[in-house]
Amino acid sequence: MKSFLRLLAYAKPYRRFWPGYLVLSIFSVIFGVVNYALIDPLLTVLFQSDTIESEAVMPQFAMSAGYFQDLFQYYLVQVKNYSGTLYALLFVCIIIILASLISNLTRYWSQRILVNMRTYIMQNIRRDLFNKISSLNVGYFHTKKKGDILSSISSDVTEVQNGVANSFHVLFREPLLIIGFLSGLFYMSPRLTLVTLLTLPFSAVIIGNISRKLKRGAVETQSLMGRIVSHFEEAISGIRIIKAFNAQKFVNENFEKTNYAHKESSRSMFSRQELASPLSEFLGISVAAAVLFYGGWLQIHGKLGLDMPAFVVYIGFYWRVLEPAKAIASAYASIQRGLVSGNRLFDILDAENPIKEAEHPKELKGFNESIEFKDVCFSYNPDREVLSHINLTVPKGKMVAVVGPSGGGKSTMADLIPRFYDINSGAILVDGNDIRDCSLSSLISLMGIVTQEAILFNDTVYNNIAFGMENVTEDEVVAAAKIANAHEFILQMPEGYATNIGDRGGKLSGGQRQRIAIARAVLKNPPVLILDEATSALDTESERLVQDALTKLMKNRTSLVIAHRLSTIQHADEINVLQAGKIVERGNHEELIAKGGVYSHLCQLQQFN
Repeated sequence: MKSFLRLLAYAKPYRRFWPGYLVLSIFSVIFGVVNYALIDPLLTVLFQSDTIESEAVMPQFAMSAGYFQDLFQYYLVQVKNYSGTLYALLFVCIIIILASLISNLTRYWSQRILVNMRTYIMQNIRRDLFNKISSLNVGYFHTKKKGDILSSISSDVTEVQNGVANSFHVLFREPLLIIGFLSGLFYMSPRLTLVTLLTLPFSAVIIGNISRKLKRGAVETQSLMGRIVSHFEEAISGIRIIKAFNAQKFVNENFEKTNYAHKESSRSMFSRQELASPLSEFLGISVAAAVLFYGGWLQIHGKLGLDMPAFVVYIGFYWRVLEPAKAIASAYASIQRGLVSGNRLFDILDAENPIKEAEHPKELKGFNESIEFKDVCFSYNPDREVLSHINLTVPKGKMVAVVGPSGGGKSTMADLIPRFYDINSGAILVDGNDIRDCSLSSLISLMGIVTQEAILFNDTVYNNIAFGMENVTEDEVVAAAKIANAHEFILQMPEGYATNIGDRGGKLSGGQRQRIAIARAVLKNPPVLILDEATSALDTESERLVQDALTKLMKNRTSLVIAHRLSTIQHADEINVLQAGKIVERGNHEELIAKGGVYSHLCQLQQFN
């Protein structure tokens, strides 16, 4: 119930929907009841016209069902007396048509309101999901399977819409129908209706048991769907490796295991779901048979108090109670599945971001002095420390490099400066300010980041260069591309800067993607650059072009360079050698070569001295 109310809260403020919906629904129910109640005079005119009184008196107005019944009876008598039985029948049929028209029009208008509410809810859920995902720290996506996240965004949102949002009309309108027709039943025969209601708890217990089992099945099914999406995502992103290792059979078999398990789980769940409606109908018919038997017994003993047309109307009312009751049972089963998906969505929405701003964060207006690592320790998990007591200063205007064997913690150092992760102990200072005391937006605004894997988007070249920046002119984009040595190859593309580069820049070579990423950093024009192995994945020619672009980019800027190819940092003002999470050597290129330590050994391995 808590999850359902939370989903419903996405429709706030409710006053846009509920007042109009409730008024229209009440009118729809009233005229729906009237429509069935008119079967009594219709049958009376057809088969017992001689029982219609020859005289009737205009009733005094009163807000009650009896007044409207007497008013209708008055006009029916007038029509029969002045025009005959056939016109009385026509009069009843016209009233039935009008009541049906009003009932269905108000029902349609109320449904239109609910359509607006459902689409509004889904829009708000998707917005909150996207905003939450874009605000979560990088570490969250290292601990969660991408397939589970994508499954929640796609199938879980759809399941919430189908199972919960689309059931709102059942949960809010059908109870009104039940109340309306039950009121008619009590009005006609309280004794018979009371006996009928005593059988309902038995039906509710059976339907509730099915729904609980359905919820357990939905949890398993949605979890398996997340694994299926993971298989697809891995197959798409890793298609080259799959082909290269001739691993189609292997990945197909792995997928089929998950697919088969999902099929079995879905079959069991859908079987239970489909059981809810026919079972509720069977139970309803069984109760109806009991009502007929008891009503017949009362009639035989002269205690029913209803003539034949009225008894037919009573049975019609009872069937109209069964229809919404069956719809509610079916909707409840569907809602159970939707709530499971809703809880998976709330797992994302409620995920705590460990990167928190101070209550009153400082706004960094610029970069004036240095970036300093002060006795910094960091670990992704308690079992292994990645960085241990790091002390490092990057003065303004200087190029400081960090090199060392793979797995030593170099990229982690780069990720700590923009607070992709928070350190365990120590402090990282920007101009003497602890970055944990600074606003994230002002901190990141000082930095331009170029990584080994150029992160590009399925958009045009122009939009990828101008990504995240406002009020950028075309001349500025072109100037940035020229500095990044990207302008020439962009002009050779089919539509120049308006060319779409495909998913993750798949239409470009590695060197071209990297130069687009550099152009983006150039356009941002940040005072601090963080280059994380920006050339390590490139061939010699691409590396030359990219390194030339990086040299232009780093001119007159403060730079922290994480390097794998040592040829790219030989002119650095200071080189720090990181090994097993600790800085083991420090100096410029010549000083470190002369020491004959780790750096000198790495240079020899790369045949660079």
